[in-house]
Amino acid sequence: MSQNDDALDEDGGGFDVDDWSRLTPFAGAVATLDDVQAGKAVFALGDTEDPRVIDMELPQPVIWWEEDGEQAAVIVQAEAHVGPDGELMEVLGLILPDGGVAVALLDDVDLVDDTDPTWRDLVGRAVDMDDDD
Repeated sequence: MSQNDDALDEDGGGFDVDDWSRLTPFAGAVATLDDVQAGKAVFALGDTEDPRVIDMELPQPVIWWEEDGEQAAVIVQAEAHVGPDGELMEVLGLILPDGGVAVALLDDVDLVDDTDPTWRDLVGRAVDMDDDD
């Protein structure tokens, strides 16, 4: 087990505004089910065509617009896939401040940097909620 694995065990894999950049991205290849099962990737898509990696710097802070409102996250995986309907899907694997994972479309996030006050506030509120539990 590496030092990074120990850190993930201690904090459940989450992050705060000061340590998000330590998250390990899954980059350079399209993820397989084995990668997901090994905890290296957030998602693996089947039934798609022309899968490829999206060229972007990872990890990348984002504000994710989901049905419950905005939420801070960090992209650790980014892939483009052509779905069965022929439409290009730009799919992201996200890590949430509490260590949870999510899958989102690139259209549903705003790319930000770690100085963005909204992102920092959302991370702070999520971390504070975890401390209350």
